[in-house]
Amino acid sequence: MRQTVLFTKTRKNAPKDEVSVNAQLLIRAGFIDKVSAGVYTYLPLGLSVLRNIQQIVREEMDALGAQEILMPALTPKELWTQTGRWDAIDVLFKIHGRDDKEYALGWSHEEVATPLVQKFVKSYKDLPVAVYQIQDKFRDEPRAKSGLLRGREFSMKDMYSFHANEEDVESFYARAQEAYLRVYTRCGLDALVAEASGGVFSKYSHEFQVPTPNGEDEIYFCASCGRHQNKEIVQKDETSCPHCGAPREVKKTIEVGNIFKLKTRFTDAFDFVYTDRDGGEKPVVMGCYGIGPSRVMGAIAEAHHDDAGLIWPESVAPFRVHLVSLAKDEDAARADEIYRALAEKTDVLYDDRPDASAGEKFADSDLIGIPKRMIVSAKTLKQGSVEIKDRLTGDVQMVKIEEL
Repeated sequence: MRQTVLFTKTRKNAPKDEVSVNAQLLIRAGFIDKVSAGVYTYLPLGLSVLRNIQQIVREEMDALGAQEILMPALTPKELWTQTGRWDAIDVLFKIHGRDDKEYALGWSHEEVATPLVQKFVKSYKDLPVAVYQIQDKFRDEPRAKSGLLRGREFSMKDMYSFHANEEDVESFYARAQEAYLRVYTRCGLDALVAEASGGVFSKYSHEFQVPTPNGEDEIYFCASCGRHQNKEIVQKDETSCPHCGAPREVKKTIEVGNIFKLKTRFTDAFDFVYTDRDGGEKPVVMGCYGIGPSRVMGAIAEAHHDDAGLIWPESVAPFRVHLVSLAKDEDAARADEIYRALAEKTDVLYDDRPDASAGEKFADSDLIGIPKRMIVSAKTLKQGSVEIKDRLTGDVQMVKIEEL
């Protein structure tokens, strides 16, 4: 894409009411635009990053054997009252329809996924089943001040698994945990698994936390046994690890996902049972698994930046190459040729702006944070080369044009 065609522009300053690093950088670099607190438009660069993250998530969920569906964001009150959650969730967006019926915008989708799968699962032969979707979720968040980390509308991958017994849930749960860690690694994040409260469902659920100095969460980190805990489930003054007794340190983190063993909480609400091998009826057992791709995007921005701007991992970057032309007159045509040739092989953002100075182009390139910057100028063309700079390491090399 040519930057003369890209309708968005970088900004010197972020909105004064944005205090989080991710929001400041993503707005300044032209990835998102703020509509209201916790609500953002994804601009072309930002939408590309979001889709790359979603695709990584999709590939790992497919590899688990889960099947992708798309459930409605608009959900009727009756489903929520059947599970007892209509009045229990204080962040649920509730609306009245023209027919005087009440609806909720999807905060989570157990109320839709459970009766959906129930329609098709009757026997033990139909189990296990895992379905997932990637869809916007809505929460009337009282503290929407952390950019993409705490939104009122946000992208979510939610998956629901259905099993004949708890042993099968345990097996799938363990595989899902490994798949989540692969997602974060592929997105350039070093995520930790932290034990969190399982509520009424189990002793523990598990959160995936990314350490960062500006994180809004805290975990008790155990370097000895590798079992970490969310601060909210740690007993008062319990500085030593309850599993191995080693001393622990507190780390600031960003939560980027969580998984739960739901047992029969929702299948009981819908009388969801299956026929076992002996002809008897047994309750279906569930698990729930959530990753927020938009939250992952914000976490990457928090974890991968410097004073000059964003530093995207190649796997999620909006483009792999930022071609910056400093060429004038007849040399500009040669820069165009290089762009066309590169665009046939890889994703390229081409800074072909004729009126921007070299300093402006370099500053924008650093702010946008594409992994490789290629510079074409009269000087490099005389050598039959381009200059390539790695955004992360700062390493510079000259490469012959025919070798690109």
